[in-house]
Amino acid sequence: MDGTLVGLCAFAALIVLLGLRVPIAFALAGVAAAGTFVMFAFRTGTFMPERAIRPTSSLVYSNSFDLIHSYDLSMIPLFVALGHIAYRAEITTRIYHAARVWLAAIPGGVAMASVVGCGGFSAITGSSIACASTMGRICAPEMLRMGYDKRLATASVAAGGTLGSLIPPSVLFIIYGIFTETSISSLFLAGIIPGIISLLGFVLVIWIWVMRDPSAAPVHEAAVTRAARLQAAIEAWPAVLLFVIIVAGIYGGIFTATEAAAVCVSVALLIGFLQRRLTMRSVVEALRETVIQTTSIFIIAAGAKIFVAFVALTGVAGDIVTAVQQAELNVVVLMLAVAAIYLLLGMFLDPIGIMVLTLPLLVPLIEGYGLDLIWFGVVVIKLLEIGLITPPVGLNVFVIGSVVGRQVPIDRIFSGILRFLYIDVVVLALIMAFPILSLLIPNSM
Repeated sequence: MDGTLVGLCAFAALIVLLGLRVPIAFALAGVAAAGTFVMFAFRTGTFMPERAIRPTSSLVYSNSFDLIHSYDLSMIPLFVALGHIAYRAEITTRIYHAARVWLAAIPGGVAMASVVGCGGFSAITGSSIACASTMGRICAPEMLRMGYDKRLATASVAAGGTLGSLIPPSVLFIIYGIFTETSISSLFLAGIIPGIISLLGFVLVIWIWVMRDPSAAPVHEAAVTRAARLQAAIEAWPAVLLFVIIVAGIYGGIFTATEAAAVCVSVALLIGFLQRRLTMRSVVEALRETVIQTTSIFIIAAGAKIFVAFVALTGVAGDIVTAVQQAELNVVVLMLAVAAIYLLLGMFLDPIGIMVLTLPLLVPLIEGYGLDLIWFGVVVIKLLEIGLITPPVGLNVFVIGSVVGRQVPIDRIFSGILRFLYIDVVVLALIMAFPILSLLIPNSM
């Protein structure tokens, strides 16, 4: 049976299953196993199922086994654990409190501090959903209490939460690196400048918003003394230390990304116990949440690995590459098409699902055009970041909606998000037009 036809039918079946809300891990593994069985059963032109059982089970078992025993994958539970431990040790929240003190007297300062706090949280956790959920509980209620515009109070945290996808460490970068066989350390470093630009862009949106409508962000703060600012900055040192360990350690060649994660977990535990902010009970709770979160990621990744092996078996990726190259599309048109695909999928699917669905086809295409996979990884993560706040299924928006409850309807949050989407599109255009923004730091290693 023609492999390309089987591959295209498999993609169609996968889209249907996802539309029916079948869990993506089971959809990926099920479609891949069924497609592999069909290919081997019809290999001689006659349906012979007995010939398909062994190769199908081998593909499913070997790929899932190899993935779970991957050394690089071990950094996911480490970074997830780091985020939960740092939150319970109040390391992540002190970044927000420091920004809150420094920006207190500026119109919109609390919203800006929320974005900065999300950036600091992202620099430790690597999860956008966790960032939005945690910072949303801290920042959004406070802004609503202060009389901030409901759209600004919620949208700023929802948008700021997406920084967890781009600012290292990032779980999405880890998964991208595993499936494309690119350096995860280089991907982490490549996300620094685009992540900072995105953060500054969100702050700019808040500043313009408040300048045009001062009533959106009332200022109730008294003057903050220099001593209070200095004290707040000093108290944020644990978060800065952890970020320096990750970035400087990887950049300087002292650690691999996995080793940096392990060191940071140890340092966070030590700081938490020395400052008497951690107890054994809170550590157990952090580890329990880590197990739950990483298990779901691993199951999805295993299903995706099986599906990638099936796609390689069909040869459909090579056929698509050949067809696109024969069409003689230039790089600009290609990247615009890629962006359109990701933005469309981002309206309906979660980031991990989008990535594992598209990478098997797009990576060979990008390599065929001679484009840098590190730069392309940053573009992909930025597109996924935009998808987290794109209606109708912007996950971060619904996370914030669950935090604030009936105080702010979902449609009001989405109406505020539009202003942040504009700057996201500008940043995306900059990243695509100037690859040096992504490659400057990793190329200087």
